[in-house]
Amino acid sequence: MNPKRIVVVGAGHVGLYAALRLSKKLSARRAEVVVIDPQPHMTYQPFLPEAAAGNISPRHSVVPLRRALKRCRIISGEVTRIEHARKTVTIAPIEGPTTELTYDHIIVAPGSVSRTLPVPGLREHGIGFKTIGEAIFLRNHILDQLDVAAVTPDPEVRKAALTFVFVGGGYAGIEALAEMEDVVRDALKVYPELSQDEVRFVLVEATNRILPEVGPDMGAYAARQLDSRGIDLRLDTRLESCVGGVVRLSDGDEFRTETLVWTAGVKPSPMLDRTDLPRGPRGHVTCRPTLQVVDGDRVLDGAWSAGDCAQVPDLANPGAFCSPSAQHAVRQAKVLADNIRQVVLGGAPKDYKHKYAGSVASLGLHKGVAKVYGIKLKGYPAWIMHRTYHMSRIPSLNRKTRVVADWTLALIFKREVVSLGQLHKPREEFTDVTPPLTEDRAPVGAASR
Repeated sequence: MNPKRIVVVGAGHVGLYAALRLSKKLSARRAEVVVIDPQPHMTYQPFLPEAAAGNISPRHSVVPLRRALKRCRIISGEVTRIEHARKTVTIAPIEGPTTELTYDHIIVAPGSVSRTLPVPGLREHGIGFKTIGEAIFLRNHILDQLDVAAVTPDPEVRKAALTFVFVGGGYAGIEALAEMEDVVRDALKVYPELSQDEVRFVLVEATNRILPEVGPDMGAYAARQLDSRGIDLRLDTRLESCVGGVVRLSDGDEFRTETLVWTAGVKPSPMLDRTDLPRGPRGHVTCRPTLQVVDGDRVLDGAWSAGDCAQVPDLANPGAFCSPSAQHAVRQAKVLADNIRQVVLGGAPKDYKHKYAGSVASLGLHKGVAKVYGIKLKGYPAWIMHRTYHMSRIPSLNRKTRVVADWTLALIFKREVVSLGQLHKPREEFTDVTPPLTEDRAPVGAASR
């Protein structure tokens, strides 16, 4: 009996958890699990704000695929096309020619990317907050701006360097904003040239509320807490332009900044444009509650999807679709893996149904809001719940232990506030001291003729 080949496209929350469960539930005689992703790791995105703040090491917020998925075949590359009609996937590896791979089942889980808008100057001056690279760049950039402000004699340059703008009042934006405000507040203790009154954090949100996931009461509490810290909340306001670093808002305000963080929502990965899979009105792969891909009333044999890129009916909330959250993604991955196992063994898949338990959000060190099973928490208890929940969800005992160790050390020692900006241009210093090769100058070590 030939084993079934199960291809997993994307190693995010859905891809990693589904592949891990399949590799444990199906023997090598039954199935070969192939995971394809450009990155050699899965990023646990809820920990990005903590990694940016320096509360945990960046390496501890990612899960190495080859260590976690020892029974799976890992391909480091990008999927450039999926032709489900032929059950083939085209792969561009990080090195070498493109190849085609056939499959019996495919899990399409490339996740999402930042949902940007055609705002003038955004491409040139904005930064997202979806990857570990963006999180570390943001930390180094903000600390670099403190150095700029501390030495410049130009008051306008100083003002722009100390102005930090975050666009989007959801989880990513609020948690990133709150953590980085904490970082700057701590860093100023070693910058006698700067004062807290000069620092300006601005939140731009197009709606009239923040953190809608925790409910209006807790969202209002979070807004009050941020306001009490001097953060400028611009609700019912849109970013209209940021050309040349000059921010123009829909309320008429205009000012310069060197830091613009865009966290205004997500959209399905553009990789889905290169597939023949059915899509919903917003570009999501259409699915049944069983997580099988469906074209109208017709189920596509061997095609599965879940997570941010999928449109999955929410059976706990009839008429709605599951929200693009880690809570749904992790639970969908489990059901998806079990359903594929059932089909491989000749059984029938089951529906995914999960009543949303609630939400937790950090507002910086020792501060948070939560609404879980109708119970509302705020302040320190909510922050503890936030950390406990996400520590329990990151895969592997190895990562759990490292994260707890980071948190424990942070209780004992002061926060590190040093920038490692050279990480982003590691060859610059070397190339500056290496002269270009000219025609009249032979390479070192060249044989004389």
